[in-house]
Amino acid sequence: MGLVTRKSVGVSVALLAAAAALVAAHVHGAAPAGANVVAKTVATVPGMPPVVDANNLYSETGASHLSPALRGDLERIYVPNLRSNDVSVIDPATLKVVDRFKVGRGPQHIVPAWDLRTLWVANNAERHADGSLTPVDPRSGKPGPAVPVDDPYNLYFSPDGKSAIVVAEALHRLDFRDPHSFAMQYAIDTPHCGGINHADFSMDGRYAIFTCEFDGSIAKIDLVGRKLLGYLKLNMPATRFKSVPTLSGPGASEICSSKKGMPQDIRISPDGKRFYIADMEADGVHVVDGDAFKEIGFIATGVAAHGLYPSRDGKSLYVANRGSHKIHGPRKGKGSVSVIDFASGKITAQWPIPGGGSPDMGNVSVDGKYLWLSGRYDDVVYRIATGNGAVDKIKVGQEPHGLTVWPLPGRYSLGHTGNLR
Repeated sequence: MGLVTRKSVGVSVALLAAAAALVAAHVHGAAPAGANVVAKTVATVPGMPPVVDANNLYSETGASHLSPALRGDLERIYVPNLRSNDVSVIDPATLKVVDRFKVGRGPQHIVPAWDLRTLWVANNAERHADGSLTPVDPRSGKPGPAVPVDDPYNLYFSPDGKSAIVVAEALHRLDFRDPHSFAMQYAIDTPHCGGINHADFSMDGRYAIFTCEFDGSIAKIDLVGRKLLGYLKLNMPATRFKSVPTLSGPGASEICSSKKGMPQDIRISPDGKRFYIADMEADGVHVVDGDAFKEIGFIATGVAAHGLYPSRDGKSLYVANRGSHKIHGPRKGKGSVSVIDFASGKITAQWPIPGGGSPDMGNVSVDGKYLWLSGRYDDVVYRIATGNGAVDKIKVGQEPHGLTVWPLPGRYSLGHTGNLR
């Protein structure tokens, strides 16, 4: 990563010293006295909170950045159970389910609001017309009256906080709504983005990239001009995994016969230059230059790469490999978690689920010590120690999906299961 912008070939000793001081400040958390540091700034869209560290847009989601406004909130893991139409609530201190309440039909994800004061359960009511959003008060952990909304498979928020973005998957549409009342503001059609579902946003807030699960592609959305910019078909690897890989020899062991991928979660790199896209069919993560909208690499991880979560220090990316190429996979599949080093693009750890499993969606604990993931086909939740990959399992409802950990550090939420910045 470049910490100093160079406008000429010659670089003075003083500038190099300043760069070294900046590196030291970034690593050790404080700038040395007397250092003249040249800081890179990011011109963001109006209303969006400023980017504090242009080299690490996750700088404000570190363990020490829990907002004082959240300190009265309950420490809980909220788990939407897709087939039992309810939410299981886990106390992370005891690993016990301490509450369970009914919500709307087909709850998919639990999404923190932009202002962090409400958790929204996205009940997309697949193949039915009664989609809704159920609010949960993070101070009491209790639900409120549901708000009727068309087909809310997922929910995001514009970086300026002015719009909730309801991902109407079956309708091939993004509905921009008031973030509190959910009254419609405007919509952007994405007719060739079958299975539109997950997204992330550019560092400056000017565009978003959404994944198209059933078309093997991604869609780029101009948030300022309010329009679709285009699609990018993702490349499939020549081979993919037949069994869970290991660090000693991950090795793809079968020809990849799929003609198109099944992209799922997407997450931007700390420096904002690349987007990582998990692909269930390709068994790994596509790397895309967001500005150029061009695929520039691929990282093989494990069977059915699905969920993506940055570590609290912004150095690693956890990849949940769901363990089956099928949308409705078997119990005790070949699930695992891969750890990618953002700087090198290399896998630094590989953690299989003991006895098999189906790690799906979730988030990282405030202190960064645990990765919480739903076990989609096994009706459990996994708590995975980020130090050594040790796994605890908690029984929940039927087909748990996009769980969230609460509270989370950060200034504002871009949606999904807690994409904070």
